[in-house]
Amino acid sequence: MSTVTRAASPRRCSIASALDVIGEKWSLLVIRELFLGVRRFNDIVANTGAPRDVLTARLRRLEDLGVLTRQEYSQRPPRYEYRLTDAGKELRPVIMALKQWGDDHVTDGPPPLVWEHTCGAEFVPRTHCAACGDPVEGRQLTVRSARA
Repeated sequence: MSTVTRAASPRRCSIASALDVIGEKWSLLVIRELFLGVRRFNDIVANTGAPRDVLTARLRRLEDLGVLTRQEYSQRPPRYEYRLTDAGKELRPVIMALKQWGDDHVTDGPPPLVWEHTCGAEFVPRTHCAACGDPVEGRQLTVRSARA
């Protein structure tokens, strides 16, 4: 009796592609720090706890992939600060959703960081339909093939 083994072909997916860029812990923590206004290497190291060599590699990769830019602020010795590109800034909802999920399901006690909206209320991210503005719940979504 012979068995036919089918080669696995993973689902083609934008989530998987995005995770290839930002799906590693140190990369996401770098992005968090940049959203919080931290720009310099030593401060990013201190706030993330990342090993310096690992952080250097992540910063280079994020720069190569267009998520952040590096700008020189000192020539002697050469020192750089990091800023999010427009593509990097578009990760804000991802970072906010991860924070909220962590607050709700992982963190014991009050959240270590609270975002306040300009209206004065604590900000809690929610997903809404861009077309109608209604909040999105899981059963309101269906999957369909993308148009070619």
